[in-house]
Amino acid sequence: MGSLPDLVEDIQGVLQVFSDGSIFRLNDLEFNFPVKDDGSVAWKDLIYDKKNNLSLRIYKPKSSATTSDAALPIIYFLHGGGFCVGSCQWPNFHNCCLRLSSALHALVVAPDYRLAPESRLPAAMEDSLCAMKWLQYQALSKNSCDTWLQGGVVDFHRVFILGDSSGGNMAHHLAVRLGPGSAELDPIRVRGYMLMAPFFGGTVRTKSEAEGKSEPMLNLELLDRFWRLSLPVGFTADHPFANPFGPSSPSLESVKLDPMLVIAGGIELLKDRVEDYARRLQNMGKKVDYVEFEGKYHGFFTNDPYSEVANIVLQIIRKFMHENSY
Repeated sequence: MGSLPDLVEDIQGVLQVFSDGSIFRLNDLEFNFPVKDDGSVAWKDLIYDKKNNLSLRIYKPKSSATTSDAALPIIYFLHGGGFCVGSCQWPNFHNCCLRLSSALHALVVAPDYRLAPESRLPAAMEDSLCAMKWLQYQALSKNSCDTWLQGGVVDFHRVFILGDSSGGNMAHHLAVRLGPGSAELDPIRVRGYMLMAPFFGGTVRTKSEAEGKSEPMLNLELLDRFWRLSLPVGFTADHPFANPFGPSSPSLESVKLDPMLVIAGGIELLKDRVEDYARRLQNMGKKVDYVEFEGKYHGFFTNDPYSEVANIVLQIIRKFMHENSY
């Protein structure tokens, strides 16, 4: 009788990888984030990729806009989870999208994507582009598109991509891929990118990583595990998927980008890496705003989108969207 396989990787019991290559995912999760749905936003799920059975969730405010006949801007939300866990259906991300839709009076499109290690990078990045292509198809279909998108209700020329953590990493790669004006998605027009503590990596520790304290929901061991499970086998966190400024990463000096808003918590482990990313782009002449919230951990907005500090974040996002809408 053979021995049982050993546990090789464990992400808080949600995802476990064993020595024989088998993978266990806990589907019946218990969350500490109660859903806060006041009924002001309607939402529904749609399939955007039949081949990979991938869905997205659309959020639409029920009330009319404050400006007469104003079409809704579109916020394309990419959830976090280290490329290994997470779903737009998780209550923290669901709450976040409800809040974004109601507070910013926007149509929010939140796609799921393939997760590692079953589907290692670049699978998630390919899916993020596929979901944008779905939105492009809706815009081109006009009256035959989904009913929530018909009749000029949404403004396909005012699309903002918001990525949280690993979703912020994907937002960066979309920004580089699509370039200013997002011409390949015509008539979709991406106006800007909002990166909430984007999950970047590197083999050399930053000061906040090396000296920072473990967070309630994040530590260095978990960050390293995410990269081991999500990157192509045999590569380190200096891979271009993880490190935009790694030794083998293409230079961003001559790459033109749409405006960016980068936000980080002041005491999160990723703070120095996120700030370095924003400062480097600023020094290259890119239009990048960097905002840091003192005393805040990773996910402070996404996990509590109704807090007082979240209200400030929403004001900053609203201002960014207004300044870059036309």
